[in-house]
Amino acid sequence: MTNPAPSPPPEKPARKGALRPALLAAARTLLDREGADAVTIRAVARACGVSHAAPANHFADRRSLLTALAAELFADLAEAMENVLAGAPQNPANKGLGTARLTAFAEALVAYGLAHPERYRLLWRRDLLDGEDAALQGTMDRLYTRLLEELTALPLPAGKDPETAAVGLWSLCHGYVSMRLDGNFIARRDKESGAPRHSAMIANYLAALAPQAHPA
Repeated sequence: MTNPAPSPPPEKPARKGALRPALLAAARTLLDREGADAVTIRAVARACGVSHAAPANHFADRRSLLTALAAELFADLAEAMENVLAGAPQNPANKGLGTARLTAFAEALVAYGLAHPERYRLLWRRDLLDGEDAALQGTMDRLYTRLLEELTALPLPAGKDPETAAVGLWSLCHGYVSMRLDGNFIARRDKESGAPRHSAMIANYLAALAPQAHPA
């Protein structure tokens, strides 16, 4: 997957009620172009052509702005996951199809992170975000709950906790993406299967997790 073109500059809000989405659009553009450090109240106000004080009606400070942006990005990611799962096999209890939906979920997560590096990094910046924000928590929970539902539908062996399995799969994908984005890993293929390295890692994890649901 190639990196997408930067977000287009936001249009200046034509009315007062349009300022909040315009500020968030400007924040997203700055994030894609320059990273989270460039996203400030002053910078987004300047991009929207309003005074530096105007954003205060919508965001108390930079932290609240970035938190609202992260909530939007999590919602985007959750919607993308729903679209991926809608096209995946619909009977996870059948052998050979059981892990196909989880594979699709994990592949989409890795693809998102590699295609949108600055957006992905922001999602996990606890130092910049308000972790107690209800909107942020809601979008994060939506994504995690969806993964947990897919794992719960699998015929997991006795003694396997779906929540531990969910954390394990997410950690595998997140760790790989983070190492790629930081330049510690480069794209390689698995020597045995010929699949992209991350795809082979996902397949190996799911085969060990639920061997009876994984294709032979």
